[in-house]
Amino acid sequence: MAPRRKAWISARKQPQQARSADLVAAILQAAVQVLTKDGAQRFTTARVAEKAGVSVGSLYQYFPNKAAILFRLQSDEWQQTTDLLRGMLEDASCPPLARLRALVHAFLQSECDEAAIRGALDDAAPLYRDAPEARQAKAAGHRAVLAFMREALPKASDAERARVADLVKTTLSQVGKHFSETPRSRAEREKIRSGENYEACFGGRRDCRVRPVCQAAFTGRNPCLAAVRNCTGSEH
Repeated sequence: MAPRRKAWISARKQPQQARSADLVAAILQAAVQVLTKDGAQRFTTARVAEKAGVSVGSLYQYFPNKAAILFRLQSDEWQQTTDLLRGMLEDASCPPLARLRALVHAFLQSECDEAAIRGALDDAAPLYRDAPEARQAKAAGHRAVLAFMREALPKASDAERARVADLVKTTLSQVGKHFSETPRSRAEREKIRSGENYEACFGGRRDCRVRPVCQAAFTGRNPCLAAVRNCTGSEH
């Protein structure tokens, strides 16, 4: 039996005129409202069309199914995150770890600002996470981090750079998820953003390859490239 072909979830067409662009924007805005209010389980194209004040037929001109709408919201979020990554990591006016710390603070703030919609999109992820477009979007962010590692660790091996890149991405993802999903006072947010609550973020991890770079990135302590080099175990 031939393997089942995964559904393509790209928009049917791109708006060419201002009126069409406004329609797509209205649909996406309505989708965010429906998703935030009703959650992924009750998210339907009919609900989105009703909220946007358009017919289901008009919606289907641009989005073939609800997965396409959800993926568009997710891909927009991925694009914003990739732009954030590239903008900060490519800023050659700052030392590498200073860029990493700035990225961490901005990423945490972004996670908190978008916690409600992000949670709903995570619930809907099974609808699109294996789609070709999803893999392409994730690859773009991975390339940005690897490019930064080539600059930050010019003498390290490709394997070492890849290991540190995976470490940084995993740390950002897990800490951001935990931080944004846990109710906190404003004072607590500021403590973690400033690095005062580093131990709370990482749960007292003692992994010698994890701790130096994460501590330097999240707290500003030991702001030198040696922290990243220690993470790889390299003497370069």
